[in-house]
Amino acid sequence: MGMTKKVCFAGRVGVDNYVHDSVADMCARKNMHDTQGILFVVATPIGNLGDISKRAVETLGSVDMICAEDTRVTAKLLAANSIRVTLMSLHEHSDDRALQRVIDTLLTGKNVAMVTDAGTPGIADPGGKLVAHAVREGIRVVPIPGVSAVATALSVCGFPADQFFFAGFPPTKKGRQTFFADIALREETIALYESTHRIQKTLAELPSNRLMTVCRELTKLHETIYRGFAPEVIAELATTSSKGEFVIVLAPKKWK
Repeated sequence: MGMTKKVCFAGRVGVDNYVHDSVADMCARKNMHDTQGILFVVATPIGNLGDISKRAVETLGSVDMICAEDTRVTAKLLAANSIRVTLMSLHEHSDDRALQRVIDTLLTGKNVAMVTDAGTPGIADPGGKLVAHAVREGIRVVPIPGVSAVATALSVCGFPADQFFFAGFPPTKKGRQTFFADIALREETIALYESTHRIQKTLAELPSNRLMTVCRELTKLHETIYRGFAPEVIAELATTSSKGEFVIVLAPKKWK
């Protein structure tokens, strides 16, 4: 039996029926009720290629086209899994014409997968734009779950994660002061991303009286997890390395 879920978008209420077919079956089915293609939102590894799921591999190998943030990165993933599929570049700087090209492809009955360079599309990533366009056109959207850097960091932070606030990347210029002022006021566990270029600056702007777990290069060769208060983590980074991608998790205000 399929699982039925009520969804609401742009003031309209609809029902998505999820039937647990194999991806190959979903891609192959074309009848009077399935004249449109399916948009698969596929999570990919955040570093270790071994973390890709069997279902993700099946999906990427079954679709007609893959939309990728960086086709060079995705090409390596496909090669590692012996997959040959047409790639199209789709990223934060893509214009509406690129989005419409994907929608037009779906409307002709072709199946499309969307991936980001690492992790789950739409999480601190512009993939939600394509999903929004697809929903407006009545196109079926199917999630293929997998790795997410924020979930991975929360799983090892040691802080309560039954409630947390995900802040994404801090603004680089406009709105940065307001961003950190808001962080300081929040009571719950907080997770955010940061790049190698701004990690030291960001740690210095976070509350110095809250414990934190800072994850560097998760699932990669040089994965390192730092724990302590901001000044302590900054000192540790100075003796090791601040290169790589970071996930920062702050403990709740009242955590001891």
